[in-house]
Amino acid sequence: MYNFRTDLALERRDIYKETNNIKGEIDGIISEEEEVSKTIKVTRVNVVNENGAKSIQKPIGTYTTIDVKKMRNITEEEISKISNTMSEELKKLINKHVGKTDEILIVGLGNEYSTPDSLGPKVIREVDVTRHIFKYLPQFVEDGDREVSAIAPGVLGTTGIETQEILKGIVDNVKPKLIIAIDSLASKSIDRISSSVQLSDTGIIPGAGVGNKRRELSRDTLGVPVIGVGIPTVVELATLVSDGIDIFIDTLQEKAESNDYLNKLKENDKYEEVKEALNVGEYNMIVTPKEIDDLIENMKNIVARGINYAI
Repeated sequence: MYNFRTDLALERRDIYKETNNIKGEIDGIISEEEEVSKTIKVTRVNVVNENGAKSIQKPIGTYTTIDVKKMRNITEEEISKISNTMSEELKKLINKHVGKTDEILIVGLGNEYSTPDSLGPKVIREVDVTRHIFKYLPQFVEDGDREVSAIAPGVLGTTGIETQEILKGIVDNVKPKLIIAIDSLASKSIDRISSSVQLSDTGIIPGAGVGNKRRELSRDTLGVPVIGVGIPTVVELATLVSDGIDIFIDTLQEKAESNDYLNKLKENDKYEEVKEALNVGEYNMIVTPKEIDDLIENMKNIVARGINYAI
């Protein structure tokens, strides 16, 4: 069993290939990349059978990652481009599972009082909801309009209720045909913090990336397809330090030209050793950049617009 320490299927694929010295593609996984612009790249990882699912420990389905460069100082024009890219990829997943006018429920997962975990609730405030218009102002409904409802259910620590339990009650009463769930993720790379968007049609497990797994949100548990929209906002301290050691070794190698010990040290995955050294008692540190407030605001705008455009 691999300790992938990331929610991103793309990163899990790369870790599995590196660990097993696989040069080509993993059996059961089909990938493709698209350069949308100089700053936007789309990678689609399709898990097509049980072997692929077992390899990266992700269910069979589609995982699309949109990588963006230089998010901190992004312009309004670039936000619009990224939103359009996300919208097009999200439309593909929506159209795969439901009709063009079927009702959709948008769910903002996370804790709005914890900045790295606040993306979901903040996106919900920007989503264009229409279900009440269908019910109370039907004269304003036009052909082709879709019923959209939204909720930020909070977290178990403040509600005492599992998110899955809340959503099951909503699904039973509101009867949406599809759920889009937005959540903050964990990554193995600091470069992807608030700079990547993962779209998947296999559901989502809140808290999985930081070792705080809650009940799964998926077709199996809720009875309707669940599209996950995830943004990495944290990395484990051990992951960050392990990456830093690699950078340090690179610097030494440049000066030493050749060193068998350093080469061997870099080839090995140091995560478990570093994690053991850094953990104090039962504590495991999770790291987020100091600019996380600005990054969350940028990603909130991108995700909300992308969803609004797509639905």
